Amino acid sequence: MKRIALFSRPLTSDARPHIEHLLHLLHTHEANLMLHPEVAKMATEGEPNLWPIGQTALEWRSFGAEMIIALGGDGTLLEAAATMGDAGIPVLGINLGRLGFLADVAKGEMRIALDDCFEGRYAVIERTLLQVVSGIDLGTGPSIALNEIAVSRKESTSMVTVYAYIDGAFLNAYWADGLILSSPTGSTGYSLSCGGPILMPEARNFVITPIAPHNLNVRPFVIPDDCEIRLKVESREPQFLVSLDSRVYSADKGTELCIRKAPYSFASIRTERQSFAQTLRNKLFWGADRRN
Repeated sequence: MKRIALFSRPLTSDARPHIEHLLHLLHTHEANLMLHPEVAKMATEGEPNLWPIGQTALEWRSFGAEMIIALGGDGTLLEAAATMGDAGIPVLGINLGRLGFLADVAKGEMRIALDDCFEGRYAVIERTLLQVVSGIDLGTGPSIALNEIAVSRKESTSMVTVYAYIDGAFLNAYWADGLILSSPTGSTGYSLSCGGPILMPEARNFVITPIAPHNLNVRPFVIPDDCEIRLKVESREPQFLVSLDSRVYSADKGTELCIRKAPYSFASIRTERQSFAQTLRNKLFWGADRRN
């Protein structure tokens, strides 16, 4: 593993020493680097002007990147997934932010994580992606989401009615603030905050979770990920919101969205020192006794 691309969203000056430390570690491993422009701004070690600059999947492929390091928080990793498309290059998330559930390599663990990667002590987790295949104009934006696709009310305190169909069969009419369709990766995010279950990242399921439903007997619902989901949203307002992870669009009421599993997945790196259960305990304080 010698060709590595570094990806980031805009960074604050607080990140500079961590970027410099990371570059030093990568030089120690004699890696060839391609820098995202935001990373290049922070690069003071060596000759940044001699390093190729790249920020698209096409550029990373042309460079021959064998790994992408996403520097930031979970939002950075979500953006990397959207930017990569079907490139299939494994991504290691290094947390320079706060919680860092997906980007779960802490700043102080960079050396250990990189040693594990260069010495082959890691696994590649293929994470299922959601895709909007029809119903809304996304412009030039990507149609995929790593965490979830959600529909919700817009500019109103009134609930929306979401008619949900699975493989053409009517499931339910959700009278709620909205509805979340979550991937296994996203099951620890928005869906979880609305009462949804946690799924292992490798699970082959989606979760349908209502947002503040009017009927209390409506509960989150786990479905196979090979289903096609169709959502029709009715609202008192002329439009409602559609979100793909952190990207938000407006759609006219009565619009029908067709959503299914994307034809490609997102490859994330998990070193031998990491585990999903460990992340749950460390980040969500899973099972922690807070009485002491």
